[in-house]
Amino acid sequence: MNWSQKSFSHKVLSIFAPLLILTGLLGFLAPPALSLMSGATTYNIFHLVFGAVGLAILFSRNEDLISGFNISFGAVDLYQAIASSLRLFPENLFHWTRVDDVLHITFGVLLIAAGFFGKRRNFSYHRR
Repeated sequence: MNWSQKSFSHKVLSIFAPLLILTGLLGFLAPPALSLMSGATTYNIFHLVFGAVGLAILFSRNEDLISGFNISFGAVDLYQAIASSLRLFPENLFHWTRVDDVLHITFGVLLIAAGFFGKRRNFSYHRR
């Protein structure tokens, strides 16, 4: 199946899962003084693990799993933004920054929308 035949949810996860892995790797490599995001080891591992889970789900080609991952991880992202503001678990392990909060809100909304509305391959409506 080529790129144009994939669902929006699939396309979003195809970009997001590698981005999670890249974020985790860069978190380990970037000097803390130059990083805009948290460089906490547990936070980097979190990104690596869930990026790998996202890739595994992509390779399954199961649209329900892909949508489910997007919705679930989007909800986790929104929780992280709330937890950061209210100093809830796992704030003491992840040490979020304001940049993390903005990204969590942005990606949370995008992932949830993609999960709920992105299973269709063609967004146009045709009457028969």
